[in-house]
Amino acid sequence: MEDYWMYILIAVGVIVFLMFFVTVKQGYIAVITIFGKYRRLMKPGLNLKIPFIESIYKRISIQNRSVELEFQAITVDQANVHFRAMLLYAALNQEVDTIMNLAFKFVDDRSVMQALTRTVEGSIRGFVATKKQSEVLAVRREIVQDVKEQLDKTLEQWGYHLIDLQINDITFDEEITKSMARVVASNNLKAAAENEGQALLITKTKGAEAEGNAIKISAEAERMAAQLRGQGVALFREEVAKGMSTAAKEMHDANLDTNVILFSMWVEALKHFAEQGKGNTIFLDGSTDSMKRTMEQLLSISQQHIQK
Repeated sequence: MEDYWMYILIAVGVIVFLMFFVTVKQGYIAVITIFGKYRRLMKPGLNLKIPFIESIYKRISIQNRSVELEFQAITVDQANVHFRAMLLYAALNQEVDTIMNLAFKFVDDRSVMQALTRTVEGSIRGFVATKKQSEVLAVRREIVQDVKEQLDKTLEQWGYHLIDLQINDITFDEEITKSMARVVASNNLKAAAENEGQALLITKTKGAEAEGNAIKISAEAERMAAQLRGQGVALFREEVAKGMSTAAKEMHDANLDTNVILFSMWVEALKHFAEQGKGNTIFLDGSTDSMKRTMEQLLSISQQHIQK
């Protein structure tokens, strides 16, 4: 019998606990009403509630929420653009006015989601309608920025805050995609042809510069070689003249006939012709008159150097 009453007391205690205390999960705030009118808020944890008078109208989530959107927009040149986007939003704050907006602005969460998605789609459609199809892919960042600026103001009136909007995919109809691919391919071919032309021009220019430099270097080397050869011949002649002058002077001082030197040079010349001729035939006038004229010319040159 005592056990029976103990069970009754436990059951009554549980009922009283459930009637007077309410548990609110972390990440939620409970909105309390009295006879349908807003009364107060309950924070996460164990809260005291007046039974039969206070009731929980709604539990408002203050956690981040996300929704994926798929919709279509039309550009100013009548091209269909397909979008896939991800919207991340949350409660603006935990103040009373914000929570009341979240609780009473819309009938239910489904209505909130519908209004939110349609607002995002409308903002993106309005922005895309001012752009050409060739501009859409390049203005992804501008689309997000424009939608955020417009949507933040609207969401604040509902008690929400837009955290992030990501446009994950932008596609076109198949025919438009194929035409865009052909345009890109033709532009690539054009750029490749221009690059090849520039490369060929640079190659020919560099080749001409190299050839010009080579000709210039070769001409300079030839000029230097000719100058050195001329200096060598002049130096050779000068040394020969000095040697002849010295020998002639010494023989003159010794009362010897200088014609011996000339005759020796004539013989050496004939010997050189014979050794270096390499089988070639060389005709020389070996007559007495010719030899006499040659000796007189050499003697005249020798006497001029002696006088100097």
